[in-house]
Amino acid sequence: MEYFDFEIMGLKRKLPYVKIGENLALASFVVLSDTELIQTVAPELLKRLPEVDVLMTAEAKGICLTYELSRLLGMKDFVVARKSRKPYMQNVVSHTVHSVTTQKEQTLWLDGCDAAKLKGKRVALIDDVIATGESIEAIEKLALAAGATVVARAAILAELQSVKRTDIIYLKEHYVFRPLPDGTYEPIDRL
Repeated sequence: MEYFDFEIMGLKRKLPYVKIGENLALASFVVLSDTELIQTVAPELLKRLPEVDVLMTAEAKGICLTYELSRLLGMKDFVVARKSRKPYMQNVVSHTVHSVTTQKEQTLWLDGCDAAKLKGKRVALIDDVIATGESIEAIEKLALAAGATVVARAAILAELQSVKRTDIIYLKEHYVFRPLPDGTYEPIDRL
């Protein structure tokens, strides 16, 4: 298996190349179980956030980062947009998105109780990676539908055209790759 040598804030990781399409591959950046990485990057990301009342993320990879940010901010909770509608959800808000990592259409769901936490609040949208921006846009639409004011969109990494966006906060540029016939991978900047 081939790996991409990745470094952020002094931490080094070997990220496996994963094909997600015939002409598209990712250097798989998975933060879900990487406590060291989350505890290293969260304080730096926190320094860059404006004043916020609520943090919001989408299920699942952004949850651990959002948890750590909320802990550092002394917040009692945060809001998670779910990838499936649960039976306990009442007065739901939903939005459908096509993500580059899932390669299919999916619907994000917000329970009415969580929507109430957002109403009239300054919200920061948190994710692990912002690539095409479609996932962060989907949770933004949920937040706006709930009556929130979105004051920040933040991630550890930005990929593709998101690197050039001035409305997002991120710590490092990351790459999406094109698999080459010789078994190597070439970084690309647009889909």
